[in-house]
Amino acid sequence: MDIPGVEVRRVERCGSTNSVLLAQRGAAAPVLLVAAEQTAGRGRRGRRWHSAPGAGLTFSLARRIRRPARELAALSLVAGVAAARALRALGVAQAALKWPNDLVAGGAKLGGILVETRGAGRETLAVFGIGINLHGAAELGRRLRRRVASLDQFIVAGEEDVIAGIVSSLMTAIDAFEAGGFETARQAWESMHVHAGQRLKIRLADGRSVTGIAAGLAEDGALSLRTRAGLRAIRSGRVVSARAA
Repeated sequence: MDIPGVEVRRVERCGSTNSVLLAQRGAAAPVLLVAAEQTAGRGRRGRRWHSAPGAGLTFSLARRIRRPARELAALSLVAGVAAARALRALGVAQAALKWPNDLVAGGAKLGGILVETRGAGRETLAVFGIGINLHGAAELGRRLRRRVASLDQFIVAGEEDVIAGIVSSLMTAIDAFEAGGFETARQAWESMHVHAGQRLKIRLADGRSVTGIAAGLAEDGALSLRTRAGLRAIRSGRVVSARAA
């Protein structure tokens, strides 16, 4: 697999591709690490990423970025836009985004994104971890007790083509982010939001819940929710239900 400007590394097995790249903060970047199997894959807030060996794609891209630290929270949204664009180009016409970091297709979760950052002098080392279900959606859905999608339900594509397409799209999106900040991706993210205009119930980090109508994104990437008390910016939380407004 050849991706211009990216060093590609492969391992048969590791705990977490993100953790491996974060531990090598002094290494040259960009670096793509692809693992055939992860034994300790992670999602947001330390959740486990479920994928049986060979059933999914697990890879991480490490890249140094020069933008103010206050803007870096939007990186998972930038990555989501890049991944969804690549999947649509490959033929997954239903590829969409669920705030804050899920890839969905046909209304079911197809993959997830975890972005982690570390200071690296005047720059920031950002590691973009991506996991996508290749096949086995029915079995995984039964195990997790929720709807799950896999790529084989939508397209027939080689694993390397999928990874290369997503990483190339991500590199382009990061270039734009470095040049112009999150505004370069905000409109695209809003156009791909699977819950746009719907009434959402969101579980906040402190356990409380808030309900309102999804009304796009704030300038910093927070989800704008139109509540009875007015417009509210949600910066950390999880969508637990969605229905037509």
